Amino acid sequence: MYLYLNDRIVPKSEAVVSVYDHGFLYGDGVYETMRAYDGVVFMMDEHIERLRRSAEMIRLLLPKDNDGIKQAIYETMIANNRTNAYIRLTVSRGYGPIGLDPDLCKDATFVVVAEEMKDYPASMYKNGINIIIAGTRRNLREAINPQIKSLNFLNNILAKIEAKDAGAYEAIMLNFKGYIAEGTISNIFFVKDNIVCTPSVGCGILDGITRKIILDLAVREGFRVKEGRFKTGDLFSASECFITNTTLEVMPVRKVDNVKFTNGDITRLLRRAYKQEIRAYIANVKSSGPSLWGYQ
Repeated sequence: MYLYLNDRIVPKSEAVVSVYDHGFLYGDGVYETMRAYDGVVFMMDEHIERLRRSAEMIRLLLPKDNDGIKQAIYETMIANNRTNAYIRLTVSRGYGPIGLDPDLCKDATFVVVAEEMKDYPASMYKNGINIIIAGTRRNLREAINPQIKSLNFLNNILAKIEAKDAGAYEAIMLNFKGYIAEGTISNIFFVKDNIVCTPSVGCGILDGITRKIILDLAVREGFRVKEGRFKTGDLFSASECFITNTTLEVMPVRKVDNVKFTNGDITRLLRRAYKQEIRAYIANVKSSGPSLWGYQ
């Protein structure tokens, strides 16, 4: 296996960073997760722009422009002979003396990982997964803005531990006011009275790229959508529930705590529509002809 480290492809055994890297010391950095289908990275421009936004919000200068980032991603895929891949792009503050001052680090550390993307079991999409409402609250947005997709993930890890202890796949966190926010790695949706509902960005969530696609698809399919503030009671009285992210796509939920849901018609329809969106995106990229970035 090969990784992209700073400015070149290196074997996994040589892909090391210093213990003085501020990403390791303080979680000081940002990242993005992407998924490639048939040699095409889905929504790559959107992911790179969000990475740049996150970096700007913590005053981290990305070491590459957008074209350089794209080239690094595809070089990593090619080096590993991956056409269907899970891609993790990480940028830390970099090497520097111990201390919180960002100016201690002169150059950012840039890493791309492209691993084989193994499909989730079909049974998960057929039957749904179990999730819980975590006792761990989502970070206050005035403390750390959730629009920053940062390396500091301890808040999410604590909630994930709760999920594991409960035998659940995912944990949904509430914000400090008790409104539903988001999962440790996902956005949450539920269907109530045929309305597709999801917490608004104002509840302290990351504006997921898959989340936005689903909202657009729901409108296109003729459903009413509602982004707002919801309590757990709103969720528990819903008829359907699902979570979304780049790798899971649209994952139905079978149970939240002790409340059961069905993998309903709207969830299945939106999952099909999302898969169609992926196919259309890939076809559009490939129809544009040979590209510096792709396998075409």
